[in-house]
Amino acid sequence: MKLTSSWALCLSIATSLAFVTTGQSQQISGAGATFPAPLYQRWGVEFNKVQPGIQVNYQSVGSGAGVKNFMQGVVDFGASDAAMTDDEIAKVSAGVVLIPATAGEIVYAYNLPGVIGLKLTREVMAGIYLGTVKKWNDPAIVKANPDLKLPNNPIQVAYRSDGSGTTYVFTQHLSEISDDFDDQVGTDKSVTFPVGVGGKGNEGVTALIKQSPGTIGYVEYGYAKDNGLSMASLQNKSGNFVAPDIASARDTLSNVPLPENLRIWPVDPEGANDYPIVSFTWLLLYKKYPNAEKLKALKEFVSWGLTAGQSFSESLGYVPLPQPVVEKAKAALDTVQ
Repeated sequence: MKLTSSWALCLSIATSLAFVTTGQSQQISGAGATFPAPLYQRWGVEFNKVQPGIQVNYQSVGSGAGVKNFMQGVVDFGASDAAMTDDEIAKVSAGVVLIPATAGEIVYAYNLPGVIGLKLTREVMAGIYLGTVKKWNDPAIVKANPDLKLPNNPIQVAYRSDGSGTTYVFTQHLSEISDDFDDQVGTDKSVTFPVGVGGKGNEGVTALIKQSPGTIGYVEYGYAKDNGLSMASLQNKSGNFVAPDIASARDTLSNVPLPENLRIWPVDPEGANDYPIVSFTWLLLYKKYPNAEKLKALKEFVSWGLTAGQSFSESLGYVPLPQPVVEKAKAALDTVQ
């Protein structure tokens, strides 16, 4: 059927508008920590509904790879649970601004059919990853769990095989509470554990735990929650056993004073009801961006994430940022040019 001249003109205009819209669409790329990946990816989807001309693509590659990609300039922003060191920051010629974007808990998730409400003392938390606590009915575990029927089975240990901010935060806490762990393993994004099997990303460790009864591993709370894994209550510095949940983490983080560079970890919080392994996780931005349109789009996305985006945190297992932290993060974002 032959188009009339008016229809042809309308089609031509529509095609031209579609081309202009596509041409103006801004692509933002990010990569890094697996810990906040479900939230950042949800942000990308929800933000695109508000700003259809901006598309955000976040790759869950681990904090180590995220920092590396950011330093090499192959992404528009990075993400890391370990923030960045002063030495790493000094190597970025465009400068670095660290933005705390969300927060969460690292949990001991376990697969032990019939065992609910497991409690782990500080001694056992370190001992499992040192290989000195080898069986589920070890006397130290039994003592803290007199009402549980613990099997005479070996403990299978799972850990992160990739460079990971989750590992950094986890080993930082264990090094703080155990001199033996500090001496033998230490704190880093990638360490050599004396025991266990490695999985890539929070996803990989979660899969190892789900697939193998008798396994315990450290993962971010949201991954354990979404996969229906049992999580241990951990002994805090006050000697109390605290189960992981959003409320306990929020209370812990609300009491953390942020330094000027917004980089801090509550290594061993002191409150009676504080969950012991909590952390902020950071977006890594350059201080200067050469592309003004990309800069505008990126700042709009991050600003949205710090405000409206926080409403998606709790349902995905993350801790919404306390308002004083949001205000400091927004002030840091204002310095990006």
